[in-house]
Amino acid sequence: MKYHAALAHFPKMTYSRYKKLAAYFSDFKNLWDAELADLAKAGIEENIAHEFLMWRDQNPTDGIMERLEKEGITTVSINEPGYPALLKEISDPPHTLFVRGNLPANGTPSLGVVGTRKLTNYGRYACEEIIKPLAKSGVVIVSGLALGIDGIAHQTALDSNGITIAVLGSGIDRQHVYPSVHKHLAESIINKGGAIISEYPPGFLPTHYSFPARNRIIAGLTLGTLVIEAPEISGALITARCALDYNREVFAVPHNINSPTGDGPNNLIKMGAKLVTNASDIAEALNLKALTDTIDNRAETQASNPTEAKILQSLSAEPKHIDTLIKETELPSQVITSVLTLMEIKGKVRNWGGMTYTINK
Repeated sequence: MKYHAALAHFPKMTYSRYKKLAAYFSDFKNLWDAELADLAKAGIEENIAHEFLMWRDQNPTDGIMERLEKEGITTVSINEPGYPALLKEISDPPHTLFVRGNLPANGTPSLGVVGTRKLTNYGRYACEEIIKPLAKSGVVIVSGLALGIDGIAHQTALDSNGITIAVLGSGIDRQHVYPSVHKHLAESIINKGGAIISEYPPGFLPTHYSFPARNRIIAGLTLGTLVIEAPEISGALITARCALDYNREVFAVPHNINSPTGDGPNNLIKMGAKLVTNASDIAEALNLKALTDTIDNRAETQASNPTEAKILQSLSAEPKHIDTLIKETELPSQVITSVLTLMEIKGKVRNWGGMTYTINK
């Protein structure tokens, strides 16, 4: 394990090279005694082999392990017990994961949740509404710790006493958690039973390629990926494409046709992604029957979120104009508009035209 962890610090150790070394060296301890000829026999390119030998001499394993221990970081490599089974199935898995916290047991249902950093009130509402019952029911929520939808997904899971995993495009040591404004959120994720993970070693600074690479891990770790809100060109859509490539489910929340941040999900739906308006849609698609029953029972017995409750309290069987709803609920007009749209999709309210609504009996 020590030598796997140390090898993962070598900057040019790709999955392909890792496989060659694992096939040649029965014990990676022998790699630390290997000469150039041994590396050549393993199939490593001469220039890379030279670089590795120089790097190995400058980075003793004891020093590497001491730094990991100081940061509370563990590692799990692809041929070791505890490596996520779903992630192992993809075409380009990370050969080693750096972990702070606890990875859930293999077989625990998981969902990737992604979206834009520039979220709207509608996007926030949809994320909270869908994620909350899933997290409460035991689905692990996996996202990228970014601003916007990612952060809301993680926080909603935590608020629901659920487990969430953050996949970073940077190192996971405390100094290099990215974005820095989410360092506290990262610690909360760890303290509440989840984990922050990365294929990059401590000290790694994010780059233009590390985020798309991170997205494939989100898709690979999960049974499906939910796109909440995203413009037509977005990193969230990279995650969705990865999920399709890995034969995983892709879910999308519908948006108004004139919503710039809705172009991504709407286009995914047109291309065959499953339209999602509630948590049960996801549980059913993933064939989580027990979960579906739990979510449906909760929907029948638990009160709606405070915003929705205010709106339903104000509505009746008689059409009511949105201006009256704004006045009676004292909610901002943007919030009312966004929540009403989602409630209409879910069948809770009916739009009679002219900005008038009733409870949908």
